[in-house]
Amino acid sequence: MTPELQQRYEEAQQLFQNAELIHNEAKCELALQCMADDITRDLSNAYPLVLPVMGGAVVFTGKLLPLLHFPLDFDYIHITRYGDKLQGGAFEWLREPKNVAGRDVLILDDILDEGHTMHAIVEHISQMGAKSCRIAVFANKLIGKEKPIYADYVGLNVPNRYVFGYGMDAKNMWRNLGAIYAMK
Repeated sequence: MTPELQQRYEEAQQLFQNAELIHNEAKCELALQCMADDITRDLSNAYPLVLPVMGGAVVFTGKLLPLLHFPLDFDYIHITRYGDKLQGGAFEWLREPKNVAGRDVLILDDILDEGHTMHAIVEHISQMGAKSCRIAVFANKLIGKEKPIYADYVGLNVPNRYVFGYGMDAKNMWRNLGAIYAMK
């Protein structure tokens, strides 16, 4: 391992060792199944276009899709505000979806924080001619103030802290955890 990778590895280990468990794996999996049931109830006859927001939604999407027992189309969107920083910055559109016009769209994301990114996504998808647009987020951060947009489907609420795991990252680390943790 290079010295740079060794340093990053040690940083990741320290971050995890100093984290607090917020929702364990069993609670996350139960929340996921409840979301899948609600989405199936609402969209099973709509033949929706499912658009996960990469890269945060990759874990959530990978676990959710096998639980949706109805036909759907799949594409993705990639927009970022964070990179390897802990504070949001300017939007950067890395990939837009195709064939949105006239479709019922389901956007998947790891977390709804302040809601600015999701609001921009929904506005963009609507301008592209979507018939309807619903939002499913695995985590909803309780920030204590109004958001410009809210999710139609929420797995779990999380405190107003920097959380990671289940697709959410801390400095591009630990998306792969099956539970949700908070930095201390």
